[in-house]
Amino acid sequence: QVQLVESGGGLVQPGGSLRLSCAASGRAFGTYTMGWFRQAPGKERWFVAAINWSSTVTNVEDSVKGRFTISRDNAKNTVYLQMNGLKPEDTAVYYCAATQRGTVVSAGNVYPYWGQGTQVTVST
Repeated sequence: QVQLVESGGGLVQPGGSLRLSCAASGRAFGTYTMGWFRQAPGKERWFVAAINWSSTVTNVEDSVKGRFTISRDNAKNTVYLQMNGLKPEDTAVYYCAATQRGTVVSAGNVYPYWGQGTQVTVST
């Protein structure tokens, strides 16, 4: 089992950047596929990006491709989401998730472990 804690959210102006972090505790972090999802007010939770255990495979949702980058540091038990060129429509609660599946899946229901979320607000 793994416990996840997100940080790094906040208020940023359009065009700005934020880096989210997700610190994991528990065993075998390096074997988990890690994902980021987001949920805007009144909307369902949506896939943002995922990365496999060795950082050799990533999957990034089309609407954020070229602006968001997912990475991980297994030595620090941490996964990151670098967000550049932020837009108001990126406003949401961002969640970190973990699965022992080897593929970088985008379906939220295959991730059994979730953090509590961190709020990102993009506004003037």
